Amino acid sequence: MQPSRDIARLIEIMAALRDPNGGCPWDLEQDFSTIRHYTIEEAYEVADAIERQDFADLREELGDLLLQPVYHAQMASEAGMFDIGDVVYAITEKLIRRHPHVFGDLDANDSEAAKLRWDAIKAEERAIKAARKGDVIPSVLDDVPGTLPALARAEKLTRRAASVGFDWPDAASVAAKVEEELTEVREAIASGDKDSAQEEIGDLLFAVANLARHAGIDAEAALRDANHKFTRRFHYVEARSRQDNVPIETAGLERLDAYWNEVRAADKAST
Repeated sequence: MQPSRDIARLIEIMAALRDPNGGCPWDLEQDFSTIRHYTIEEAYEVADAIERQDFADLREELGDLLLQPVYHAQMASEAGMFDIGDVVYAITEKLIRRHPHVFGDLDANDSEAAKLRWDAIKAEERAIKAARKGDVIPSVLDDVPGTLPALARAEKLTRRAASVGFDWPDAASVAAKVEEELTEVREAIASGDKDSAQEEIGDLLFAVANLARHAGIDAEAALRDANHKFTRRFHYVEARSRQDNVPIETAGLERLDAYWNEVRAADKAST
């Protein structure tokens, strides 16, 4: 078996790995549930390579991600449900159907018109899915995956609701809602009611995700950037503690905060 640029070779390799006669014992033990989290991890690793602008890594990570649908399709084929050809047919059919302005006779003069047509076609698809499941009236929130990261799902839920007019008029109104939710969080924490505090913090996070959407900001990306910034600054704090020969565990908040302010000031000076 030799590597190849042809995806057919990847399909052959996956079939060989799952072959009960001479296949890989680990691969043979897997099922849809055990592989699921690898699919999610690979998507995040692709996103990480893009954010780092590491295109050598991106090529490798895209390969790892490509393996996932081939893996799932191989297991489905073994169970007599569908194969990779059915997967490819489904996505090609969907793309052709959702782009009548490219593959049909309709026109879309700009990206906004194309998106509106895409959204209308998706609404029709949701209605068809709902009918197939026996639901009389589809919801605009149908097919927003429950497994999305909570922040990303909040943004998508509010975007879907906004598509039918259920939305704040502007970012300032959402910011006021964030302040209102923060007040309720303070009150819940002061009351000592942990369940209430959890609920109110959830409402606050939801409102912040909505605010990010109104500001045209990807909330997940913004929080990832904040995590990265915190990590970088805390590494500086650790390095300064070592430089002063002070164990960080015993340095005390005042000293650690002073280190933190040093790196904050350096960040501000560099912008």
